[in-house]
Amino acid sequence: MSGTFPIKNNLTQGGALSPLLFSFALEYAFRRVQVNQDGLKLNGTHQLLVYADGVNMLGGSVHTLKESTEALVAASKKSGLEANADKTKYLVIS
Repeated sequence: MSGTFPIKNNLTQGGALSPLLFSFALEYAFRRVQVNQDGLKLNGTHQLLVYADGVNMLGGSVHTLKESTEALVAASKKSGLEANADKTKYLVIS
């Protein structure tokens, strides 16, 4: 026996490590966006609300919110995460 074993790069949804690894990947993406983007700040405060797999982003304008969303999607892809466009909702209040 050579001492090698196959490595898989996926987890099942109900796996014990899945929530923890998902949280790490999502936190990494959020921190990258908050460090690199002023668009996630409104009145000097970060406006990114996260619970489980839900994300709420607030912005001072549609343009700012669009830029912040694009930055978050790009940072998430680097962690192997993807946004589900079918589950994405937008609300603009002025």
